Amino acid sequence: MYMTATPHGCLLSHLSSPGAMEDTSSQKSGQSKDVLSSLTPEESPASFIHVKLEEYEPTDCSTKDLILKKAREVCTCNHQTIITFFYQLFPVLDWLPHYSVKTQLLGDVISGLLVGIVAIPQSISYSLLANQDPIYGIYTNFFCNIIYVAMATSRHNFVGSFGVLCLMIGQSVNRHLQLAGYSDGNAGSSLVGNSTFSSNRTGACDRSCYAITVALSLSFLVGLYQILLGLLQLGFVAVYLSEPLLSGFVTGSSLTIITSQMKYLLGLKIPRHEGVGSFILTWVDLFRYIQNTNICDLVTSLVALAIIVPVKEINDRYKEKMKAPFPVELLVVIVATVISYYFNFEERYKAAVCGHIPTGFRKPTLPDINLFSSLAVDALPIAVIGFAMTVSLAEIFGKKHGYAVRANQEMIAIGMCNLIPSFFYCFASSAALTKTLLKESTGTQTQISGLVTSLVLLLVLLWIAPLFYSLQTSILGVVTIVNLRGGLRKFRDTPHMWQLSKLDTVVWWTTMLSSTLITTEIGLLVGVCFALLCIIFRTQRPRATLLGKVSDTEIYEDQSTYKQLSSIANIKIFRFESSLYYANKDYFKTVLYQKTGVNPILLAAKHRRVEAQANADTGNSKSFFGTGSDCLKLAKKRAEKPPADACPPSVDLHTLILDCGAMQFIDTAGLSVLQETHHDYKEISVQVLLANCNPSIRHRLREGGWAGQTGSGGQLAFHSVHDAVQFAEWWYHVQQEESKEKKDALLDPEDLTLQASL
Repeated sequence: MYMTATPHGCLLSHLSSPGAMEDTSSQKSGQSKDVLSSLTPEESPASFIHVKLEEYEPTDCSTKDLILKKAREVCTCNHQTIITFFYQLFPVLDWLPHYSVKTQLLGDVISGLLVGIVAIPQSISYSLLANQDPIYGIYTNFFCNIIYVAMATSRHNFVGSFGVLCLMIGQSVNRHLQLAGYSDGNAGSSLVGNSTFSSNRTGACDRSCYAITVALSLSFLVGLYQILLGLLQLGFVAVYLSEPLLSGFVTGSSLTIITSQMKYLLGLKIPRHEGVGSFILTWVDLFRYIQNTNICDLVTSLVALAIIVPVKEINDRYKEKMKAPFPVELLVVIVATVISYYFNFEERYKAAVCGHIPTGFRKPTLPDINLFSSLAVDALPIAVIGFAMTVSLAEIFGKKHGYAVRANQEMIAIGMCNLIPSFFYCFASSAALTKTLLKESTGTQTQISGLVTSLVLLLVLLWIAPLFYSLQTSILGVVTIVNLRGGLRKFRDTPHMWQLSKLDTVVWWTTMLSSTLITTEIGLLVGVCFALLCIIFRTQRPRATLLGKVSDTEIYEDQSTYKQLSSIANIKIFRFESSLYYANKDYFKTVLYQKTGVNPILLAAKHRRVEAQANADTGNSKSFFGTGSDCLKLAKKRAEKPPADACPPSVDLHTLILDCGAMQFIDTAGLSVLQETHHDYKEISVQVLLANCNPSIRHRLREGGWAGQTGSGGQLAFHSVHDAVQFAEWWYHVQQEESKEKKDALLDPEDLTLQASL
């Protein structure tokens, strides 16, 4: 009985025949139909109902029509579309009119003040990491916050200088400084005509001037990349940066940052290495020049570490009980600056200090377009890491606090935070992890807290910045290193990660080691490629199992995993837990033959050899014995009882069911494999059925005609394994009835002759 569901949900039932279920000859189909019609309900082995769903007619919409439709929607210009466009581009227009001063302002002000206090020392310390003067780090955090407030959909992200990005910026800047002829130690040297910006209006650009020129040109390209990705709706690119990959990259970059900051903690003047092996070469130089350690810088660094680390640990442990974390970094910076100033560490102990930090703002400048060609490649990984961190943090806190985040809008927002500030002496930025966590934990409600943080930084820019003249660079190195504790703590999570997923752990270690020992950019590329290879490997050699039935149910599960599952006589149910495509088609056939224990190609060849041998023996017997009656009887007995080695091999299997529930798609190679499988097993009288196929696979089977005819793909595809098992049992019973009737109908000619003579 077929049951067909129409698009309107009506069920139509009608009798079915084996010919409608299998690609056989019309004569055999007619015989099966006769057998089925002759069976009464009492004689039938089991009532079989095949469910066949009628599909909706596909919408006749060509690619051209779809593109034109989208173009009309985008190009439609009226009052409503303009308002909608600006509301989407500037989300502040949507939430600011509903801002509650009574319930939200206090939390935003407190959070903004605390984040601003923490951002002051980090802005200065991360500037050194990016190979820039301290003032540019303050510029970056000031301008980015203002732009992000207007364009962000996240309420909790803090956008500013981020350690990993600053490391990558510093490496690119240092490489261009070396190409331009600047060494690491000749800060006072100058080159003429290398930059569009001139600090003294005479055409000369010193090392600091050229460094910020490279950085702002790099920031412009980073922002341009991110905006283009957002406009093209390519926010999904971030999904290829998995959590283990990003975690390993951040940890590896943290080790590289710590290595680069060690020279400040020890007060050593060593060259900054770039490229492959820079991590190892830097440590070699540190030990080579260890005897030149500045004792004042070393003692200051140790004292600062001894104060900051325990206090930050206390802040982390009791953050739920404390209304706000203790600003130990700012306190240490202030105290260290005062002590260095009064005891004159710079002159007396030759300690390295920040030096003069100017106040106010500089006139906007244009990026150097001559540097774009050499910075285009460097900007790409910075753009990817920047929007990946921003989108990830935005989605984490959006999910935690129950509001929607638009990934593409976040990409445009962070792109604007890099593009526009590049005209105001800022380097590339992204969402900063530590300050975002601090912002969320101190009760921020909206991005108004970002404006408060910018006001704090504005005070520094206008009046407070020169007071940091005597601040030792070793203190800034300590501040940078201490804020990398989160990345280093990931080492403690690797044993638990190994228990959860060994492959993810390998991805983490591969990305971390390559980012540390090679370069950050190559390490990121290696991590992405390795993670994609792991996905390919998982689908290329997926898990394959035989299924058994749970007693008294319609549930079928893995026999190698669960106990007390019963096998079905003469039926094998095979599950392939991946899509079937060109990379795993050979493995599919190999594991299918291995699990079922039946290789149809070998068995068919053996059948042909046995038949050929039997035909040859029969021919030889006839030619040798002649036409005598005794010889005919001898030949007949020999044919009735062939020797053991001449018997065709028997297969204890009449149906193979392929559970396609784990297959998302099949390509042309996968379809060919299914067609070959159906043909090969049919040669040894084993039918192949498919179960749990999704609509796309059914469409591919129907169009490709996997069972031998175009349009026949759905005839042997069932909506459940149990449905396929019931059909297989019913079909086998029908075949047995046909065979029995044939044997009864055919009588031996010798018996007829004997009956006639009697």
